[in-house]
Amino acid sequence: WEYAARAGSSTRYWWGNELGNNKANCAACGSEWSNKKTAPVGSYSANPFGLYDTIGNVWEWTEDCWSENYFKASTDASAWKKEDCQQRVLRGGSWYYNPRGSRSATRSFHHNNHGYSHYGFRIAQDF
Repeated sequence: WEYAARAGSSTRYWWGNELGNNKANCAACGSEWSNKKTAPVGSYSANPFGLYDTIGNVWEWTEDCWSENYFKASTDASAWKKEDCQQRVLRGGSWYYNPRGSRSATRSFHHNNHGYSHYGFRIAQDF
């Protein structure tokens, strides 16, 4: 997830270290949807990989099981799986959260069986 969201950058957001105004949908991002609801897909510029809405809008569920740190993470970028995974990683921040949650490196988690209006997912396909 982070590789796709960063799109080759090493900054907080794919466009730089400053959030700026009206570049994403989060609680203080300065858009018409900020701290109100999700924005329509493609409301903001695509990142250099051509992906839209990687910052803010909804926390995106990932396949990774939650872990406090990266100590036992895979070195090949494959998903971090456990047999009895009860909590999954959420990435990207949302319209309901502050900008810090929207940074490319930020991770959160929640129990698998909970859903909220600020949680969602992205469909991805390998070719």
